[in-house]
Amino acid sequence: MAYMDIDIHKNKESKAMLKEVDKFTREVMRPAGIELDKLSDPADVIEENSLLWEVLKTFRALDLHQIDIPKDLGGMSDLDWMAPLLIKERMGHADAGLAIGMMASSLPFQYAATSNSPVLQQMVRDYCEDRECTMIGCWAPMETVWKSGGSATDNNSSRKSPVKAVLNKDRLILNGELTKISNATIATHALISFEFEVSGQTEESGVAMVPLDLPGVSRGTPLNKMGQRTLNQGTIGFQNVEIPVEYMLAKDHSAANEMSRSLNVGTNLNLGIVFAGLSLAAFDEALNYSKMRIQGGVPIFSHRNIKLQLFKMFALVESVRANARRLANYASENPNSPSEAHAAAAKCLSTETAINISSEAIQIFGGNGLAKEYPLEKIFRDAQTSLVEHGINDVMAIKSANHL
Repeated sequence: MAYMDIDIHKNKESKAMLKEVDKFTREVMRPAGIELDKLSDPADVIEENSLLWEVLKTFRALDLHQIDIPKDLGGMSDLDWMAPLLIKERMGHADAGLAIGMMASSLPFQYAATSNSPVLQQMVRDYCEDRECTMIGCWAPMETVWKSGGSATDNNSSRKSPVKAVLNKDRLILNGELTKISNATIATHALISFEFEVSGQTEESGVAMVPLDLPGVSRGTPLNKMGQRTLNQGTIGFQNVEIPVEYMLAKDHSAANEMSRSLNVGTNLNLGIVFAGLSLAAFDEALNYSKMRIQGGVPIFSHRNIKLQLFKMFALVESVRANARRLANYASENPNSPSEAHAAAAKCLSTETAINISSEAIQIFGGNGLAKEYPLEKIFRDAQTSLVEHGINDVMAIKSANHL
């Protein structure tokens, strides 16, 4: 960080952990992210000898994949609320795409930990012990379906899944296709929302843990994107894929919607944290460059217009960081009363601020801001991708306004 950090809620354990996290994000994540971003074919990002696996394995060697898993199943969810936030912010500062992929990986196991099934609980324990990345998770959120002619301005909307299921005694049979799923082509397990019929008439919703090595599971090619090229995304198809009923985590509309709500709130909060970190990264690049770049015989930081521009950027960055902390603190103290409006606002505010700050940083860099030799060009592209991540910001805002 290029300026003083005023966070005060750090205990000794958190400080020790963050020291290792800082080293990991600075020496492993950021350099690997820059190199992976240069690969023209996204399939090369996930190759066996790719730097991606060095990042993932180092992340797990530090036990950071356990931070959202209950302690009784091998996780570290007993950390104070500030520690996970600071870890995720630093990850976003280093590389937003890698950060999102690593956080998405734990989601299926995080929710499988809520099940009473011994099989699912053992999967969670195995995941916590996995340092070789043989278990990688992904999540397929329910899609917002707009009724009354399909207008996004209508209040009458619901969440549906493109995956349909048939409940056959002790087995669940899945069919459908999921697109733009993070970790899709490398994941071994997925948290899947689906629709199914009861007694051939009533439509219900469900959520299940689905191992992706089963017959009938197919994968598309990795998505070739402008930004966040370090984040593997793609398509997963299901054709008569059978799983045991005990893999179901939610078996009706009420339970599925509550789990979907929790997942959406948690994801938006995490994105708010990650892109607050990315905003900070863009600001750091601009501040450091302004003190190095000489113009008129002095660093451009000496010019009043640059100082004013940087201070306005600083105020915005600190605002989104503070907002993410406020919401994370609330979520920690009120796990059963999540606020969809606040979480969506945090996602929208942080991602839009990331666009603003990275754009302003390019103005300070001038032409060099668009040169690939500087990290800022990549940061700007990664920020652009965030506006449609986990839902388009404007659509999310319209829907979330109903919760005000």
